[in-house]
Amino acid sequence: MTVSLHAAIIPGWLQILGAGKGWLDKAASCHMNEEEVVNACLIEDMLPFKYQIKSMAVHSQGAIEGVRKGVFNPDMSEPPATLAALGEKLDAAIEFLNGVTEDEMEGFVGQDMRFEIGPKRLDFTAEEFLMSFSRPNFYFHATTAYGVLRAKGVTVGKLDYLGQLRLKA
Repeated sequence: MTVSLHAAIIPGWLQILGAGKGWLDKAASCHMNEEEVVNACLIEDMLPFKYQIKSMAVHSQGAIEGVRKGVFNPDMSEPPATLAALGEKLDAAIEFLNGVTEDEMEGFVGQDMRFEIGPKRLDFTAEEFLMSFSRPNFYFHATTAYGVLRAKGVTVGKLDYLGQLRLKA
């Protein structure tokens, strides 16, 4: 069975972005200090929760935008500072990804792609960039965001992490 690049990437991102919306809802309903939650880290040398959520959008929507341009520069701007604004960031990524077609994704295969950050340059094909760089980064930041909420006492569990499963009809 052949799996398309779209099938390998987009549905999983949409599943976890949707789950992330649920994590934000649970965090908001905990009546915790919002600033404390959005600035919380698992350990002091890691970036805060708000950065982890923003990075889910950067490594999904931003990755596709980068492939379209042939170069990806990570968005180093300040992340949104409220749970609501973080939710809007995820909503925008979800809306964007819902508009990416299988035909467009298949057209990326074999295309040159470059990652740039400062003087560092990494050359990829588009599919290897998405599969070996953006997808792992996306899940790293999603897992870290989830872990921050667990560490802060937000009652999220494994099913919250998984989000809406794609079950057989």
